[in-house]
Amino acid sequence: MKVGVVIFPGSNCDQDAVYAFQNQFGCETLTLWHKDNDLQGCDLIFLPGGFSYGDYLRSGAIARFSPIMQHVIEFASKGGVVFGVCNGFQILCESHLLPGALLHNAHQKFNCKNVFISAQTSNSAITSTIIPGTALKIPIAHGEGKYYCDDPTLASLKANDQILFRYCDEQGNITDEANPNGSLENIAGICNEKRNVFGMMPHPERAVDADLYNTDGRLLFESLLSMAVSR
Repeated sequence: MKVGVVIFPGSNCDQDAVYAFQNQFGCETLTLWHKDNDLQGCDLIFLPGGFSYGDYLRSGAIARFSPIMQHVIEFASKGGVVFGVCNGFQILCESHLLPGALLHNAHQKFNCKNVFISAQTSNSAITSTIIPGTALKIPIAHGEGKYYCDDPTLASLKANDQILFRYCDEQGNITDEANPNGSLENIAGICNEKRNVFGMMPHPERAVDADLYNTDGRLLFESLLSMAVSR
């Protein structure tokens, strides 16, 4: 498995992703600069968290026009696996690889803490080995993580089983109190209709090492990598 981690000006979670893929899961892992015009034969492209281009205009709005993103869009259109976390999720939405948008948190504050999310489906590469409803402790760190889409898009996400994760409490209950940012229907992560592009606000790459006292994120990586290999 050859993984490419894209680095934009302002990315700050790229090395977390490199460490996860390379040191924890043994993947050949490359860093791809935002001005690159070659994905170097990678099997999986990861868009990391951070503040690409200082989050000017909107989070991810400028990064969407980076030269490498045209190649990422083409890669995804051919069935290539793309995974975006936090700012990466925002970039995927701005690039129209995923529907909807990420807005300012409802309380207008930056949110950095551990939260719980539960898988809503096992019908995706990233959740195939996770029992739906299981509460996973995953950290968040964002100021614009409130997922929003219009009613037709929400209906389509539900009809196509594209909602991957929802915020929940430690017991797996999906409640208003467990929603850290005001996301529509507690949505924390989604995929595209073809089920090869994945985006989420919580950071599973920060929850893969026992030294950090949290390994719940490993389940996502193990699921994703096992499915990606079989594609």
